Amino acid sequence: MDTSKPKPGRDALLRHVRPGDLRAALQLTTQAATEVIGIAEGVHQAVRGRLGLPAGTLPQRTGGLTGQIYQGIRGVTQFVGHGLDSALASLLPLVDDPAQHPVASPAREAVLAALNGVMGDRLQETGNPLAQPMELRYQGQRLPLDRPALLQERLAQASPHLLVLLHGLCMNDTQWLRKGHDHGAFLAQALGATPVYVRYNTGLHTSTSGRDVARYLEGLAAHWPAPLESITLLGHSMGGLVARAACDEAGRTGMAWRSQLKHMVFLGTPHQGAALERAGHGLDVLLAATPFTAPFARLGQLRSAGITDLRHGYVRDADWAGRERFGSAAAPSANAAPQGASPSAAGGPGFEDHRDPLPLPEGVACFAVAATLAPRRGLLTERLHGDGLVSLRSALGQHDDPRRQLVFARDGQYIAYRTGHLELLSSPVVAQQLLRWLAPPKDRLED
Repeated sequence: MDTSKPKPGRDALLRHVRPGDLRAALQLTTQAATEVIGIAEGVHQAVRGRLGLPAGTLPQRTGGLTGQIYQGIRGVTQFVGHGLDSALASLLPLVDDPAQHPVASPAREAVLAALNGVMGDRLQETGNPLAQPMELRYQGQRLPLDRPALLQERLAQASPHLLVLLHGLCMNDTQWLRKGHDHGAFLAQALGATPVYVRYNTGLHTSTSGRDVARYLEGLAAHWPAPLESITLLGHSMGGLVARAACDEAGRTGMAWRSQLKHMVFLGTPHQGAALERAGHGLDVLLAATPFTAPFARLGQLRSAGITDLRHGYVRDADWAGRERFGSAAAPSANAAPQGASPSAAGGPGFEDHRDPLPLPEGVACFAVAATLAPRRGLLTERLHGDGLVSLRSALGQHDDPRRQLVFARDGQYIAYRTGHLELLSSPVVAQQLLRWLAPPKDRLED
């Protein structure tokens, strides 16, 4: 019996699960167990505190013999976890050869994208194999930026118009295809552009991803096989913030591709933040208000830096650097709303918006598509309704503080009614609007 050939069942399984996932899962399990131990100890200490018993040297830690027991449990958990991780690190290369893996299934890639969105910063910090590296992709494959000759061979048919697409939170590049439609493929055919898709870890800070995108585009533009005349950035949701971060980085550091950037299009981008993340932060504050619930706040604090950046739509490092992501700032910041502005201009009590204003880039035609589940526009539609995740005002860059207002031209804004956040990716009406904006003047569709 010939056992040298891989079995179809094995190949099918490896499209979803790989041997290296065992090590990644072990790391996550060890981290989760440590967090659970910390929560249990925190609740225990809250009860001890009510009885007047001493606390440990760290917040939410018990003291005395009880603290030593918890420390012992924590130490054993980490010791076993590190031991197994070291063993797997030595054994897995013998049985897990990435070069022999079949193409990953869309289901696997979707799960990895969601996992990275929720806790991608922790995955990267701990060296977890499931952390998503940044890639530029063309026709479903990674572009080898480190091999210029092969890159130019892969892009032999490239046009002078580069269309770069950036996906949203917990998503990846393959999910631009929705209900049989892909804005990238549609625009590429209609405009004669070459679509390149960015795949990135959406759990990282938006500014971090933007900086990496800027550097990758600099390398791509340097080796583009055709005379590069124009670049268009198309971002969905968080992808729009990453596009703004990349543009800002390129402008500040003098990257060459910035001068070729002609258009930026935002689909449902939370320029002024997302209400759901602000609600999550509010829950953090409420849980931290009492000693008995404070330990459970750690569960909410597992969410990634990418998610917390959506609280106000952070784009630069300075927006978040040096500040506690889950804290409740009591003192007003230097960037708080001016006198007379509504509290929402500063994010409300304990939710201060620390961003320095970053206007839309000069010399670039910028367009915003906002969606709403409502059938028509009105006061409630603007203030309460949105696409299910992002409000109309945020997607259109509107803010109560004039300094933070993003000024889109009147004909550079479009509202899609009866449309949800993900439906922006498949809406034929939105696709036609994109074409109206991006087509050369002589080829533009008439309303």
